[in-house]
Amino acid sequence: MIETRFTPFPILTTDRLILRQLETTDDKDIFLHRSDDRVNKYLEGFRHTSIEQTQEFIAKIQKEIVNNESVLWIITQRGTNKFIGTICLWNISKIECKAETGYTLNPDFQGMGYMQEALVKVLDFGFNKMKLRKIEAYTHKDNVNSTKLLLRNKFKLDTTRKTGDKSKDIIFVLTNETV
Repeated sequence: MIETRFTPFPILTTDRLILRQLETTDDKDIFLHRSDDRVNKYLEGFRHTSIEQTQEFIAKIQKEIVNNESVLWIITQRGTNKFIGTICLWNISKIECKAETGYTLNPDFQGMGYMQEALVKVLDFGFNKMKLRKIEAYTHKDNVNSTKLLLRNKFKLDTTRKTGDKSKDIIFVLTNETV
């Protein structure tokens, strides 16, 4: 059985990052991030067009965390607390012992290994704390950086499943053989 208790919130750390809880005071950073054309290049339905939309999003995520339905971390630089992105485990299935991961990173911080650090910590949390057996990731077929990140972390392309006729997403899967 998987463990889905996200209170108290699981703060994760690396040498350069702190993955912390989403706060209502993050609304401006989240709005700027989710309205950035560069961040939205490969995403559908992600763009925010108003601060109110962002505040509703934050309230929804906070409710999901309290209800143990998903967990989203704000990625910040250690020492500066500067917002640089988000990473989450969501679409959690207790029956199938699986979840989906999703992540975004401010393009000014891409290519520096930050998302690699964050993803390794979240995968460890998912497999060792939550006891997941499988973590999936959906990424746009043209998002080469995301594909490279997933392959570097031993995700395998799932060619047996499709995301829909019109979808440009491809599915990657990582299993935890030790659970």
